[in-house]
Amino acid sequence: MTTLTALVRLISLSFVCLLSWDTMAADFVVIANLNSGIDKMTKDEVINVYMGRYRKLASGISAQPLDLINPLSEKSKFYAVMVNKELPEINSYWARLMFSGQGSPPLQVDNIEEVLEIVSSNKGAIAYIDRKKIDKRVKVVFDSSQ
Repeated sequence: MTTLTALVRLISLSFVCLLSWDTMAADFVVIANLNSGIDKMTKDEVINVYMGRYRKLASGISAQPLDLINPLSEKSKFYAVMVNKELPEINSYWARLMFSGQGSPPLQVDNIEEVLEIVSSNKGAIAYIDRKKIDKRVKVVFDSSQ
């Protein structure tokens, strides 16, 4: 990697870090299927599902967490707010778990519409999305602003 490339990456990372914590926290909600059997999740429950510690939702249904592929979108905000980790740390965590056979990372999804489609058609699916993107096919089970 050239010095210029490294500098550009460092500046980009610095810019992301300068975003206000309150702004990041207020941007997303966690959604679930209307028939998931859960109405609310705590921050700890969401973290435990996304970090592979819980494999089932509180209703007993197998959990299927979804991650957005674009790291500069809600994904980086979600992990920064929820587990206080940057994406390289999350990727390293999952690489260790996968190598040891202890788990698989959340399903990677391309866009919000695909997220909404998967959550609305899979009882165990949960996902984080920008609160402005919620529609009637899903329900909010965690609000990052509260």
